[in-house]
Amino acid sequence: MEHNGLEKRHLVPVTSNFLINLEQVAEVSFYTIKEKKIRFDLEDHEFTVPVHTRVVHLQMAYPYAHVNDVHSTNKTSTVERCYYKFYCLPDEDSQYEILRSKIEEFVLNL
Repeated sequence: MEHNGLEKRHLVPVTSNFLINLEQVAEVSFYTIKEKKIRFDLEDHEFTVPVHTRVVHLQMAYPYAHVNDVHSTNKTSTVERCYYKFYCLPDEDSQYEILRSKIEEFVLNL
């Protein structure tokens, strides 16, 4: 799993059950990695995300965002919504399909 609260290009392993409140998700996208990507674990060990890895990208709603002051003199700020990316390696297709089907039950547009 990756989210924007981590350092860039870092992944957190998900090794147990977890809950996702889909009422807090604003946008969902599903895609497949087309080229291998280099990421890092929490101990900064390099990890290769292989081709054909499937990703579930959850963009959270605005109440779950944080505000960055870009220019304090102009009182300009940006709102950065939180996101979560769940990576399912090619050998985990069954887990991906289960997760995707549960999410699609709550999605109005695909």
